[in-house]
This record gives sequence, C-alpha cells and structure tokens, in this order.
Amino acid sequence: MRIIVGISGGIAAYKIPFLIRHLKKIGAEVKCIMTPSSIDFISPLVLSALSNEPVGIEFWNKETGEWNNHVHYGEWADLLVIAPATANTIAKLANGACDNLLLATYLSMRSKTLVVPAMDLDMYKHPTVLRNLEQLSKDGVHILPAESGELASGLVGEGRMAEPETIVGIIQTILAVEPVLLNKTVLITAGPTHEAIDPVRFIGNNSSGKMGFALAHRALQLGAKVILISGPTSCHLQHDALQLIHVTTAVEMFNAVQIHWKESQIGVFAAAVADFRPLKMENTKIKKSGDLLSLELTTNPDIIEWASTNKEDNQITVGFALETNNEKENALLKLSRKKMDVIILNSLNEKGAGFETDTNKISIFDSKGQHQEFSLKQKTEVARDIFKYINDYNQ
Repeated sequence: MRIIVGISGGIAAYKIPFLIRHLKKIGAEVKCIMTPSSIDFISPLVLSALSNEPVGIEFWNKETGEWNNHVHYGEWADLLVIAPATANTIAKLANGACDNLLLATYLSMRSKTLVVPAMDLDMYKHPTVLRNLEQLSKDGVHILPAESGELASGLVGEGRMAEPETIVGIIQTILAVEPVLLNKTVLITAGPTHEAIDPVRFIGNNSSGKMGFALAHRALQLGAKVILISGPTSCHLQHDALQLIHVTTAVEMFNAVQIHWKESQIGVFAAAVADFRPLKMENTKIKKSGDLLSLELTTNPDIIEWASTNKEDNQITVGFALETNNEKENALLKLSRKKMDVIILNSLNEKGAGFETDTNKISIFDSKGQHQEFSLKQKTEVARDIFKYINDYNQ
C-alpha cells in the first residue's frame, strides 16, 4: 500500500508517529504532507525519520531547491489519509480551496481519500462542520467519525481523533482487494536493456520501466509473489513478496527468465528488450576517426518466444507490442508467431502513450480471438486493466 498521511494543525497530531509505525509494520509505503500550521504540533524531522521519506510542507523546498509536485503525490498514492483533519481543513476540502500543498494533493488524487476529524466537541457538532463532512461524503471521501473521550480542552465528548490502530483497520478495509493472485507467482520484465559497444557507449532505448513496475505493484496488491526482472531504470519498489532482479543486457535478462520461469504461473514481458547487440564489445573507448563507423550486430535471444515455447499448461505468457505503423496487424502477427496467450498493443502515434510517460493507451488481443480497447489512462490504472483481463482470460 502507498499511503500519504496529511497532517493539519491540531493537537491530535501527536498520534501521527504511532500511525506511521503501524502502517510501516503492515508493509505500507508512507509519505507525509503537513500544512504549515501543523509544524507547531509535530516535528517534520520525526515524521521523516519514521517514514524514511522527505516531508512535504510547501510547494517549493527552499533548502533543497526542489519542487514538491502535488500531481506526482496524487498519482503515487493508493490512499490519502488526512489526520488530524481540523474544522478549517475540512471546510477547505469541502469547498475546493487550494492554498497549501495538502489541499492541492487532495484535488489531484486519482485514488481514495480518508478524512479523520479531530476537534473540540462543540466544533464537531457545529452545523457548518456537519454540513462540510456531509459534502465530503457525497464527493466520495471516506469519513472516520471522531470518537468520544477526553479532549484537549478538558471537556469530555465527541471530537477525539480515532486511535492509530482504528485508522489502520479502516485503511485496510478501504484498500482491500480480492486476492485473485494469492499463492501464484508472477514473473514480470521491465525497463530497457543496454547493449555495450565499448566501456562508455551502448545500444538502448527510452523505456523508463514505469509500466513494468506498475504491473508489479498491481500484482502484489492482488496477493501474488512477484519476480521482477528489470533493466536499468530509476523506478523503485519494495515489498516482502517481491524479488527484484537487476540486469543490464538482454542476455542477462534472458538468463534470469530461464532460471525463474518454471516457478511462475503468469509471465508479463513488459521490458523493451534490444533486438540486437554488438557482435564484439571493444575493451577501450572507440576513438573518432573518419566520417563512418561500421558496427557489426547480432540478434539477441527472443525472451517471450522462449517462454511461450517452454510453458506448461498452467502458465500463460503476456507480451507487449509497441508499434509505429500497421499496429493491429503487427500485434496479431506477433501474438501468433511467438505463441503468446495475450498481447498488449500500444502505439507511438498515440499522444501520451509509449516510453517515458506516466500514461498509456492500450489495446489487448488474445489467442482466443478476443479483443478490448482502452482509453488513455495512468499506467497504474492500465496495470489494473491488464490484470483484470488476464484474470478473465484464465476463467
């Protein structure tokens, strides 16, 4: 689970370190965003140390010179938890105000939001607060009602923020997905391969690995053990059920697939593997001499064709086709020629699809003659569509 904890300026912020500890214990990745007023109640240093992530407060981090991108926060998270949510923050959420990083992230969220109110009892029962909470509920926001107990004012009544253990239980309920891949192993390849020409140059492509890592993340959500074999990429993923294998060349990726394919039930081959590699790598940097340089290439092993040829009845292979022309015809030819079960087509002619983007637009074809088109979506959502298709195909 990827959780953003948003902290607004209330005394109940003292409970947030305990919430983060509980979330980390269940394997969640946690990032924190604080409103400027919340730093009067809890130290950003404490939250950063517990989450192992920088804490977002302002849009612009003057110390590091970095921009805290609310859009990236919204794309990254499976859930935004705002705790404590003060009357002021609740009012701004309900009315679309956007005067700090936390509010901008809420408006950018592509997934769900959980609001955990905390305030004095008279404030909590005030008609405006009740009206704002009702509006948030209508907007699809999950509300975890405040509990009754001793309040900071010395009064006793409703308004106390729910305990961290209660919040974690609600988070698990909200994010619960059917573990359709429980007890299954999914092998995924991701990223590019780099084929060395000399010690400083290589043949490669612009694959970022984002699609493959999004697929791995989704498979983990669905309960699978994931073997992720990745070429050079800046993407990161951690999970107890993840085995991440870093490779550089197509031959290294092929060798890793050969080792792990037998233990897998599903193979999703999303890597952009170089078709060719230099027949010979030079031991020293090639010096410029003349206007022409001849480079002799040889073909790399076809990883997905090998997997399809060597699969058992309980295994399926899923491949990708990135095309620039005759997209459907080329994808169907590749599906048949390489004996795949499913092929996912994306086109470089589609704006927002292809390498280095956070979005993708796909069409899926399978060996049963079925076909489905999808609109342009975030790659995290594309991963959901792909595994739903795989699950339906397996029925």
